[in-house]
Amino acid sequence: MNLFIKLLGTGISLLAGFAGTKAVDAIWEKTTGNKPPKGGHDDVPTTLRSALTFALISASVSAIIQVLANRGTQRAITRFAKSQDIV
Repeated sequence: MNLFIKLLGTGISLLAGFAGTKAVDAIWEKTTGNKPPKGGHDDVPTTLRSALTFALISASVSAIIQVLANRGTQRAITRFAKSQDIV
């Protein structure tokens, strides 16, 4: 069961990361009016400043999602362990 909770935590982390990426992209596009800089060969030139800003925002959101997913998984494991002790 412990493995199941870890796999579930990993799945939730992946889904939250995907949703976070989409949210950052949408907010960036709505705020700046430009598509987010992704490093591909876009027709629109990207300035270094906008690329670094986008990278910092994306990394911050990813770190927050990772921490929250890890904490949630640890809480679930702790809760499961306590329920096993009671039974």
